[in-house]
Amino acid sequence: MAEMSVEVVAVERRLWSGTATFVVAQTTEGEIGVMPGHEPVLGQLVEGGIVKVTTTGGDIITAAVHGGFLSITSDRVSVLAESAELGEEIDIEAARRALTGEDETERARAAARLRAAGQSV
Repeated sequence: MAEMSVEVVAVERRLWSGTATFVVAQTTEGEIGVMPGHEPVLGQLVEGGIVKVTTTGGDIITAAVHGGFLSITSDRVSVLAESAELGEEIDIEAARRALTGEDETERARAAARLRAAGQSV
């Protein structure tokens, strides 16, 4: 099975790194799916987007990402986010409260956090 190295990094910390068979990310140009051997690409991540990583063990790692870049080579994917949270770490109640706020950016971030945590928006 082909695999690639993946790292999901935010300004404040590394969220996850390991090997994967598939990565999906939302960029300003649209959603992109990446498999090992992909052509090199540099993309800008959307504000309030989701990144999903399918590990070589078959687990799915989901993160809410807020801005930043996606760098792809044939054997490596780097998600370099301004801020990010793993789905399992998200405070669902706080995200639901933020979803009702007046700030559009904060609402987009809250919606992404809920999607990353497996909740409907």
